[in-house]
Amino acid sequence: MTVRDFNKEIVDNAGRSYFYGFDYDVMHPFMLKSFEPFFNQGSLLELGSFKGHFTQLLRTRFDDLTCVEASSDAIEEAKHRVGGGVVFINSLFEQVSLLKRYDNIVMTHVLEHLDNPVAVLKRINDEWLAPGGRLFLVCPNANAPSRQIAVKMGLITHNSAVTPAEAEHGHRCTYSLDTLERDAVAARLNVVHRSGIFFKALANFQWDRLLQTDIISKEYLEGCYQLGQQYPDLCSSIFLMCEHGD
Repeated sequence: MTVRDFNKEIVDNAGRSYFYGFDYDVMHPFMLKSFEPFFNQGSLLELGSFKGHFTQLLRTRFDDLTCVEASSDAIEEAKHRVGGGVVFINSLFEQVSLLKRYDNIVMTHVLEHLDNPVAVLKRINDEWLAPGGRLFLVCPNANAPSRQIAVKMGLITHNSAVTPAEAEHGHRCTYSLDTLERDAVAARLNVVHRSGIFFKALANFQWDRLLQTDIISKEYLEGCYQLGQQYPDLCSSIFLMCEHGD
C-alpha cells in the first residue's frame, strides 16, 4: 500500500491548482448560503479544513468549531489564518479520536480524496453525529457543464474521469449525484436534501480570469447560484444534507 504524502498533495502542479480564486471568492460564500437554512444551533465539526478559508466563514456562524485536517502544512496555515477559538486536529479521518458528537458536520470537496469514503461516512453516522445532527456533504460534480465540455474537447475521456493532475492532488474519484448518494446510503446516512451549488459552464482557471474583470457582476453570480437550484446536475458542486440513519 502506497503511503500518501498529504503535504505534497496540496501543492499546485502543472495541470491544475489545488484551489482557485473561484473556490474562495464564489463557491465558499454560496456553499455557506446553501447550508445556512439547515444549520443546527450548537457545535460544528469541519472535516478537511485545508488552509482555513472556509473555516473563517464558519467561524462567523459558530463559536464551538473543531477542524480535522490531514496535511500538517495546511493546518499550520489555517491556525494562523483563523486565529484562536477553533480546535484544530492534525489527523486522518480514519484514525482520529473525537471525544464528543457534533450538531453539524461539514465536509466540502474532501470525500473524493478518501481511499475508503464509505468507511469515513460510516464513522460520521455512527460516532460523530449528535442526535438530530446534520452532515453537509459537498463534492465536485462529474456532470458539471465545464467537465462535459472538456470531454467533447478531448481533454478528458469521460465525465467522471480522474485526470493525472487531479490524481496528484489526491483525487480518488469524481462524484455525480447518484454515486454520492450511493455512498451516503451505504454508510446508512439518511439523505434529507439534495441540491447543487452554482451553475458552471467554465473551468476554474477561466473563472479566475473573468473575476479579475468587470464582465461578471454580483447579479450574474447570484443568477448562476439560483439556476443551480433548478438544475443541480449542471452545477459546479453537488450537495447532500444528511441526518443520522439507523
